[in-house]
Amino acid sequence: MKKFKTAMKTMGPAKVDVPSPKDFLKKHSKEKTLPPKKKFNRCVPKKPPVPLRTDHPVMGIQSGKNFINTNAADVIMGVAKKPKPIYVDKRTGDKHDLETSGLFPKYINKKDYGVTPEYICKRNEDVKKAQEEYDNYIQENLKKAAMKRLSDEEREAVLQGLKKNWEEVHKEFQSLSVFIDSIPKKIRKQKLEEEMKQLEHDISVIEKHKIIYIANK
Repeated sequence: MKKFKTAMKTMGPAKVDVPSPKDFLKKHSKEKTLPPKKKFNRCVPKKPPVPLRTDHPVMGIQSGKNFINTNAADVIMGVAKKPKPIYVDKRTGDKHDLETSGLFPKYINKKDYGVTPEYICKRNEDVKKAQEEYDNYIQENLKKAAMKRLSDEEREAVLQGLKKNWEEVHKEFQSLSVFIDSIPKKIRKQKLEEEMKQLEHDISVIEKHKIIYIANK
């Protein structure tokens, strides 16, 4: 009685899943089914007979082995076991395995410690070889297309020229009147905005790409 009251103490009875209408009790569902019938075989060999009351076990057999001397000889001639390395982390004497603790320098003493694995070296060589083949392919295509590579000095000069043009257009854009009340002013403002946008796009493209090729016409 107390158990059921405790379960409903907070917010009424506990919420349980509503049973499904399909899970109804079917006829003969709780009846126990018998195991399948096995065929009886009379030719199976019988178990050994139970010993008779008059049968007695064999008595009086003794061994001439001296177990004390044998055990002593095994201990003297055997190899002494090395103590397992442990560490104590509390003053109460709690012992733990040292090898699995991470305190024992196990991996740095290996011969291949710090050496790059062979599969990574092979992968790096394959990547380098593929990059060289791709560069050679690009160079051949550029030679066929007669394209010229822009040097670093020329690229920097072009970049500075674009920035200078942007500053001039921006200065001209700032000098426009505050009130744009005529069609020519609107067209002028729109033209300057398009020029600034195009210059910003060109500057970002040149800054993003270090190598630039120019097709010879």
